[in-house]
Amino acid sequence: MAAPQADHTGTDYDHDAAARSALYTLLARAFDNPDSEFHAAAADGSLTAEVETYLDRSALSVEVPELRTDRTREALCGIYNELFTLGHAEYTDRTDGSLDSEGPPVPLYESKYRDASWEDVNQDLARAYDHFGVSVSSDERDHHDNVRLELEFAAYLARREAAGEHSAGKARRDFLDRHLEPFSEALAERLDEIEGGFYADVADMLGAVVESDLSALRDRYGGGSDGEQ
Repeated sequence: MAAPQADHTGTDYDHDAAARSALYTLLARAFDNPDSEFHAAAADGSLTAEVETYLDRSALSVEVPELRTDRTREALCGIYNELFTLGHAEYTDRTDGSLDSEGPPVPLYESKYRDASWEDVNQDLARAYDHFGVSVSSDERDHHDNVRLELEFAAYLARREAAGEHSAGKARRDFLDRHLEPFSEALAERLDEIEGGFYADVADMLGAVVESDLSALRDRYGGGSDGEQ
């Protein structure tokens, strides 16, 4: 995701929000095909340690699973592709049991888990991205509702909040409430159902981070399901 840089030079820089931004950025990496650096961190335990460091710098209340794998990088890449990119039979509508034989078992796109149409989900996200001056990189050529792009956007909003822009914190609250919270819940549920191993643990942590962050944002800025804007 292409985004302008936030100003981190102010004296009131919010290190809590900055830590949340770093955590969302790390989670975005976790849902990409694992490169050698990410695999090494997942294999030697430093991935878990990095997550715990960011959590210690924030006020988030999240129980961290052991984000570790004993697979080789080639094996972990194979698991990633099997779960998220290769075609398998998947239920597209749990109410009628219809099957899509072309999709992966765990799509990384929000619209696959929502009652709203693909157009409604992606148009809403496009408006949000555009409002804050960010866009999908031409190198990525992906839909707006890809989980990595949504996580990168959450990270960007947190960076802007860290620099003192309260409107970015309120926007992150709305973005999590409308998109990332229901998406992360559905993603974790799907991976738990198929016993997704390492990636199920990553998705469970994502859900816990989003839930804790959203709760804190509602307390700070109001709003949410029952609060006032």
